[in-house]
Amino acid sequence: MNERTTGPVPPSSDRVRVRRKPDRGHYDRATIDAILDASIVGSVGYVIDGQPYVTPTAIWRTGDRLFWHGSSASRMLRQTKGGLPVCITAFHLDALVLARSGFNHSLDYRSVMVLGRAYEVEDDEAKRAALRAFVEHLYPGRWDELRPPTSQELKATSVLWIEIAEASVKIRDIGAHDEPGDEAWPAWAGSIPIVTTFGTPVPDPFVQPGMETPVVALAPRLSTPRLPEEDW
Repeated sequence: MNERTTGPVPPSSDRVRVRRKPDRGHYDRATIDAILDASIVGSVGYVIDGQPYVTPTAIWRTGDRLFWHGSSASRMLRQTKGGLPVCITAFHLDALVLARSGFNHSLDYRSVMVLGRAYEVEDDEAKRAALRAFVEHLYPGRWDELRPPTSQELKATSVLWIEIAEASVKIRDIGAHDEPGDEAWPAWAGSIPIVTTFGTPVPDPFVQPGMETPVVALAPRLSTPRLPEEDW
């Protein structure tokens, strides 16, 4: 797993600077990449004819590029692929946080935001490589077991990317926090962790006897040190 760097790393631009609770902001690529690599779905924000839209979609990272894909007939993909500015976010909810006042109830989370311009992967070989990376991101070793994509399937699929150059992370991982004196109030306070798990795989009727179930691989959870009380 990528390790978070020590010491402050400045934001790549003022547009991605965390302003509310700036101590929760992180700008090093190791932290950015770790959260992106632990993500399956991101939200792509864009504007068409003055109207903002946000579309959830599968995302994956290869090096300095963040990718997403969909049908070539998709309005979102057709409108954004020519260098349109986009904002992509991913969010992991790690715990519900309960305090002794409604004001101090909160959430522990990890979130990342990437700004950039969307471009299409046009070359068929590059598209195959990008789609292979998408499958391998979730199921290592599976691409080589699959039927290769046909030329028609490649034509029907659009793959877009942005460069991970302007990005920031915001993390809360401090648990419960009460105002001084609230500790004596007779209400439960603390954290309720939220853990994502996978259920038992259900094979379709055509799976041959004895075939192994694919293993889903996600990046390990990014651990964050607990912040000192004076930073709350």
